[in-house]
Amino acid sequence: MLIRDYKRSDAAAITRLFYETVHSVNLQHYSEQQVRAWAPAVPDPEIWDARMRQRYTLVAEENGQIIAFAELERDGHLDMLFCRSDAIRRGVGRSLYEAVEQRAVGLGLKHIFADASITAVPFFEHCGFSSVQQQSVIRRGIELSNFRMGKRLSP
Repeated sequence: MLIRDYKRSDAAAITRLFYETVHSVNLQHYSEQQVRAWAPAVPDPEIWDARMRQRYTLVAEENGQIIAFAELERDGHLDMLFCRSDAIRRGVGRSLYEAVEQRAVGLGLKHIFADASITAVPFFEHCGFSSVQQQSVIRRGIELSNFRMGKRLSP
């Protein structure tokens, strides 16, 4: 497995990975209606590319295919960390998160925070995050719960 910086040609694979992960993995904790509201279609790769190039975006690649990605904003917000369903529980997410944390420390950030899905809470706890509060978000008129989680970083 290779963890590397995002490049423009990754956008289509990342948007598909996001859509497929929400519609498979997150069905464990969210209803079909909630999943459709969260990701009604594969996002536009051009729109996502513009956003991902403004952030610290890393990808995990295996056999030439993207199996996970993460986006870190300049304020320490880990906006996304998604693994393809066949990459879950293989250490891919953990390795990708560790690379994100190294980048954050290198940038001088003191903390990382995320809005974790119900599905992702155990992963983030395993990575040393603590739950700050449960939140309710509305996507396309449908309510979804998630959790604000945070972690202090050591230089």
